[in-house]
Amino acid sequence: MKYSRVFINSLAYELAPEVVTSAELESRLTPLYQKLRIPMGQLAALTGIVERRWWPKDHMLSDGAIVAAQKAMHETGISAADLGAVVYTGVCRDQHEPATACRIAAKLGVLKDTAIYDISNACLGVLSGILDIANRIELGQIKAGLVVSCESARHIVDVTIDDMLAEPTMQNYASSLATLTGGSGAVAVLLTDGSLNLTTDRNHQLLGASHLSAPEHNNLCQWGLKEVGPQLFREFMRTDAVNLLKEGVSLAKDTWLHFLEQRQWVEEQVDKVICHQVGVANQKKVLTALNIPVEKEFPTFKYLGNMGTVSLPVTAAMAHDQGFLQKGDNVSFLGIGSGLNCMMLGLKW
Repeated sequence: MKYSRVFINSLAYELAPEVVTSAELESRLTPLYQKLRIPMGQLAALTGIVERRWWPKDHMLSDGAIVAAQKAMHETGISAADLGAVVYTGVCRDQHEPATACRIAAKLGVLKDTAIYDISNACLGVLSGILDIANRIELGQIKAGLVVSCESARHIVDVTIDDMLAEPTMQNYASSLATLTGGSGAVAVLLTDGSLNLTTDRNHQLLGASHLSAPEHNNLCQWGLKEVGPQLFREFMRTDAVNLLKEGVSLAKDTWLHFLEQRQWVEEQVDKVICHQVGVANQKKVLTALNIPVEKEFPTFKYLGNMGTVSLPVTAAMAHDQGFLQKGDNVSFLGIGSGLNCMMLGLKW
């Protein structure tokens, strides 16, 4: 995939307000830790995550996305009438139907000819949305589009902790650990063809993207419903973290080579990378496998955890705001999601 007329003009975000430390989560698991003789502090030691953020219990996902979207529109000065598409891409949604994007678009006041829909692709949702909008812009169908997402980890972490206490085994602890890394936040990514008169100097050109998949590994990380009684279902999440990391790194290596060849870049030409945020083990394994020096990457997982689809774009926004990403940098967005899918984007910052 190659692009010649697509720009990212805003990466606006909203962080959830409630800070939840790894120590707090472990305190709720005290009976399990005592039975299995697990020392306190293990969660932070294994993941590198000290804290994450959660939305209040009564928070609607679309509300977080709306705030982020309004920030994007305010900082760029774009009119709702200029938005040819509004796409919601979170794993978490308000309901099965209609599309969560519908309430967001209504609040933004978009016109009747605006395309409004949801996309789902595990932690790659925002990147999938970016490419979907980019394709519409490149084809000349629209001049601008907005990709929005909001993720919430509170409920699934609460359910998982209850399950861990009900079944206090080492196997259950291992398959549940990744869930405890979950954080919450919202993001909005504005893409345009560069022709609109915007009130921002952000004009990051999307150059191209590569995507490879390994769907035979679709069972390594699953989040859904399980039957626990007659007509009674309960939410669950389980992760085979060891094999997910192994197979994810293997797919990332193949995608990286494909990406560099397509862009006709050598590794040294990639100035900075922004990765999906999972934890310290994933960071080290991926960067080592791709031969990327750690100083080229900007991590946020220590204090934000894994915010699913929101993690990578929020990390990119923070990297820009803190001066890590500089004008003219060749930047790669590196995403790996359950499925398995891997997607890498190249941008001129």
